[in-house]
Amino acid sequence: MIAVANRIYVKQDYHEAFEEAFRNRAHLVDAMPGFIFNQVLRPSKEGEPYVVLTYWQTHADFQNWVRSDAFKQGHARSGTLPKEAFFDKNKLEIHQVIQDSRDSGLVPEERLELTEVAHG
Repeated sequence: MIAVANRIYVKQDYHEAFEEAFRNRAHLVDAMPGFIFNQVLRPSKEGEPYVVLTYWQTHADFQNWVRSDAFKQGHARSGTLPKEAFFDKNKLEIHQVIQDSRDSGLVPEERLELTEVAHG
């Protein structure tokens, strides 16, 4: 399993609009093979980023999502906030899940050389 964290730096004045955009998201990712779930984390301090977490069965599943038409369609809707709503560039992190307290039988993927994936 992998976890993908997209850190999105949203100015305070745009927090409500950003959260509304996620509440009204296209939900196209939900039907993708290998998708497990996602979470949107609100920052507790001003100046910290939102964190959008998605969990995938494999790194290949995530790559297939990023390369899919559904990804392009879903992210076309995400451009509703103006550029001035953000105070820094998004930062994408990909991590292999090696332990999960909900699943004692978790077997991590082989150690992978994770390649850079463009994430709009």
